[in-house]
Amino acid sequence: MSTRHLVDPTLLAGLDLMPGFALSAEALPMIREAMNEAIAAQPVPDLPVDVREDSIDGPDGNHIGLLIFTPHDRATPAPAVLHIHGGGYIFGTAQMSAIACRYLAVATRAIVISVDYRLAPETPYPGPVEDCYAALQWLHGQADALGVNPAKIAIRGDSAGGGLAATLALLARDRGGPAICHQNLIYPMLDDRTGTEAEPHPYTGEFVWTAESNRFGWGALLGKAPGGADVPHHAAAARAADLRGLPPTFIGIGALDLFLEEDMEYARRLLRAGVPTELHIYPGAYHGFDINAGAPLVEALARDAATALIRAFA
Repeated sequence: MSTRHLVDPTLLAGLDLMPGFALSAEALPMIREAMNEAIAAQPVPDLPVDVREDSIDGPDGNHIGLLIFTPHDRATPAPAVLHIHGGGYIFGTAQMSAIACRYLAVATRAIVISVDYRLAPETPYPGPVEDCYAALQWLHGQADALGVNPAKIAIRGDSAGGGLAATLALLARDRGGPAICHQNLIYPMLDDRTGTEAEPHPYTGEFVWTAESNRFGWGALLGKAPGGADVPHHAAAARAADLRGLPPTFIGIGALDLFLEEDMEYARRLLRAGVPTELHIYPGAYHGFDINAGAPLVEALARDAATALIRAFA
């Protein structure tokens, strides 16, 4: 049975822009190339934001690319958002989120730094999250040079980037690392067990990112089949037994998204751990629904997420 009848009518057009695909090791290079070509073809909005590229040394002698978005209208020193792009842990680049980062910088008056972390399966766990941790350390260390207030640094990610942001918050807490004032998680990919259940949710995961895609993405990151008993919480945030001491959290998720129940459960556990948490569920919305620029639910997600960041910076 299809769930198309449950999709918000203003989001139907996006389904034609994101057709389903079968993930495999053989198909992955072609999918990456097609995505990169589509990203390069996107028109760049004329916004009052300066954009520059930079790079830093990574934890394994690698280089980590950064895109830095500085709004013209910002406080001095400015708040900052460390942004982590999505892509199922297996594809995507910082450039993929460049348009969204421009709008985010304007909406929040914050400097936004997007991280080009290494992808699985070429770089499995812990490489991707360690790249993000190196970027967080760099951001704190360069705060004065960047004009950033180190007490107002937030992290944000969408999909797999939301999963990496959540594990980054855990990693920083567990290591006593750089302070994070807020985590902004957009339909985050938190739990490797999703897609392995005997009785999955009957109304989620039909579109864009399916249970089959989820198993492939997690398997690439973990280097083994997902759902086992020994997955560390710095790989999959939902595995963390203790969520105390994490920064205030925003989670936005569509009601038809494969990640609905894992995100709801993570929000519930954060609240029970005493973490200020805001959960928004957008009816009729599937994974990646914000591709429908201008749709009311897309504008609601952007407004809600930006408002949570502005509140954290205040």
